[in-house]
Amino acid sequence: MFKTVLFPIDQSREAREAADVVTNVVQKYGTRLVLLSVVEEPPADSPSADPMVSPEVVAKLLESAQTLFSQQGIKAEILERQGKPAFTICDVADEIGADLIIMGCRGLGLTEEGATDSVTTRVINLSPCPVLIVP
Repeated sequence: MFKTVLFPIDQSREAREAADVVTNVVQKYGTRLVLLSVVEEPPADSPSADPMVSPEVVAKLLESAQTLFSQQGIKAEILERQGKPAFTICDVADEIGADLIIMGCRGLGLTEEGATDSVTTRVINLSPCPVLIVP
């Protein structure tokens, strides 16, 4: 059913919680797993304290996630890209032929103000494949 699953990760609690669902899906369907983390471009007018703008932090995050899945007997490929997270996630999903994107949700898109800023909402609207959201 699912040949390739894309799991975009960041340092959020929601991404860590979604890892359990990813493990279950990948083991059940014998799926290829691709981990993606996006190095965000900081706004030009302000230096960002967000760790997701550091390529070094993102590389460590991907290695840790790969190790975590390896301990579950799952071989995971890793990709690091730079750009705006929602657009990059959808571009990579298209590029690798993903059948499913699994991602955590912070719930920011549940309000009118948050809907325009939510990476999850943007991915749902732009994705070339189904998206499984783990609350």
